[in-house]
Amino acid sequence: MQDVIRLLPDSLANQIAAGEVVQRPASVVKELLENSIDAGASQIQLIIKDAGKTLIQVIDDGIGMSETDARMSFERHATSKIRTQEDLFRIMTMGFRGEALASIAAVAQVEMRTRREIDDIGTQIIIEGSELKSQNKINCPKGTSIAVKNLFFNVPARRNFLKSNPIETKHIIEEFQRVALAFPEISFKMYHNEEEIYNLPKGKLAQRIVGIFGKNYREGLIPCQEDTPLLKIKGYIGKPELAKKTRGEQFFFVNNRFIKHAYLHHAVMTCYQDLLPKEHTPFYALFLEIEPQHIDINVHPTKTEIKFDDEKTIYAILQATVRKALASVQNNLDFEEKSFDLADAYTPTSKTSQDFSYKPQNLSNQNFSSFWKTNYREKSNLRNWESIFAGLKSQAIQVFEQEKSDLFPQETSTESTNTLPKEYENPETKTFQLHQRYIVTQIKAGLLIIDQHLAHQRILYDRFLQLLQNQGLGRVSQQLLFPIQIPLNPADLALLQDITQEITHLGFNFELTPEGMILYGTPPQLPHEQEKEIVESFIEQLKHSAEISLIPSHEKIARLMAQRSALRYGTKLSSAEIQTLLAQLFASSNPNYSPNGEPTMILIDMVKIGEWFASGLH
Repeated sequence: MQDVIRLLPDSLANQIAAGEVVQRPASVVKELLENSIDAGASQIQLIIKDAGKTLIQVIDDGIGMSETDARMSFERHATSKIRTQEDLFRIMTMGFRGEALASIAAVAQVEMRTRREIDDIGTQIIIEGSELKSQNKINCPKGTSIAVKNLFFNVPARRNFLKSNPIETKHIIEEFQRVALAFPEISFKMYHNEEEIYNLPKGKLAQRIVGIFGKNYREGLIPCQEDTPLLKIKGYIGKPELAKKTRGEQFFFVNNRFIKHAYLHHAVMTCYQDLLPKEHTPFYALFLEIEPQHIDINVHPTKTEIKFDDEKTIYAILQATVRKALASVQNNLDFEEKSFDLADAYTPTSKTSQDFSYKPQNLSNQNFSSFWKTNYREKSNLRNWESIFAGLKSQAIQVFEQEKSDLFPQETSTESTNTLPKEYENPETKTFQLHQRYIVTQIKAGLLIIDQHLAHQRILYDRFLQLLQNQGLGRVSQQLLFPIQIPLNPADLALLQDITQEITHLGFNFELTPEGMILYGTPPQLPHEQEKEIVESFIEQLKHSAEISLIPSHEKIARLMAQRSALRYGTKLSSAEIQTLLAQLFASSNPNYSPNGEPTMILIDMVKIGEWFASGLH
């Protein structure tokens, strides 16, 4: 019988390996930037075109390579980082496997130009799909330039799975940010389609954070530092007012390598748990320095996962350090101060979270500045101010009622009301709100319970979808008295630029700047004074859904906006508002289900109620 096991050709083996290392253009960016750092570069430029699909180029002034090293760098498992098995557990460089360039060259057209300082002339290598096309001596500056062109040109199926340009650009920017944060002593520049995105001179970590995320971070950073026999921690955490609903500005670095670690993230979040409104996440950029023998980074091809040999102790030290940093700004936070002994945290038998507890006030329903004024203003002044504003109370109530009427416009047309079941036309029909969450109404068959939040989602989804499909025809924009500035990082801006027209069709009036969004007007359905929160949470949902959702963009945008704008639980409705909501719900395209497919209502029929009593259910 003929043998069936064969050794794969190198080109095919490289393509298979590339599937793990090179998942998208951002993967190439990460590998090339890390190679430049390992080469000792002091200046690094990143140039991309068409979100990296056409060109990814990294230019550095590092040590460069000899002609032989340049050619060897494209071979699988060829590396200068490790030589023995013991080296694998003492890794301090960014790369070490020797797979990156081989994997990239297997699925792209690659041109390398490199020269060492001791050489008079450099080397040019051109490789396409693992096949060497040419190798020449050329004149080039010291360092290395690698241009990756037409990524996945020979694997069209992989190219078809790439997302839109703004989404791929967002991933590239995120990788760039991580590397630039980890090495503030290196100057970085980034260009996309010949437009400068970042120009980050070398400096300190705080300057690098401000350069990446904006000037508003200058006053919002809290230094975080601690040394223990096991672990050294340095970096910055954000004050509570910097927290956002959008995630992505949370960074852990272990020995300057960016990692994702849910367990360590939980350690930080527990320190903020009573300081932030629900679903908000604080900023942090924390650097953990630990001996390599205590960690294992050879867990995943992307090297963003890591294992510690004593996670519980790391957790305790990190939690204590963050809490101590927060306590250091007690002029702004109401802490019950306690001493922090990190030597105890390092002792395996010590208590962890109990030793570092504090009792901050709950800020879930008020912003940080109002918390400060309310808690520390003299009581007598409060009474004086309350007397001044007493006469305005009735006017404020009128304004509030007007805002609610904007949320639920009163429709008097017979077309909407006639779509209600006949039972609703009976003036004796009993309808009421249950716990400001459900609408309960009596019908002939029994009892109908409607979820007010999901029902309003269905109503808004139909409105938003119609506006998008009609390209904004008939849209109404409610102008704001004062424009709202919403700071956004370049990754989020890149995502918004892809749907600028759609957001305008919904009724938003805004301007995008390098710093973020300036909001001038919003759809009338948006709750007043929640515009910034809704926009931020909309972007957050858009980021996550863009990775997994395959539904048409108009439906996706309408669904996400409806989720963020819908009537919240806990909102009290008048009788007229309840009837309007019901009329609009039953006039919608699918009254029984929300845009996500959740049931908007349940029916408890008379037979079921009778069975409950018959079975003795109380």
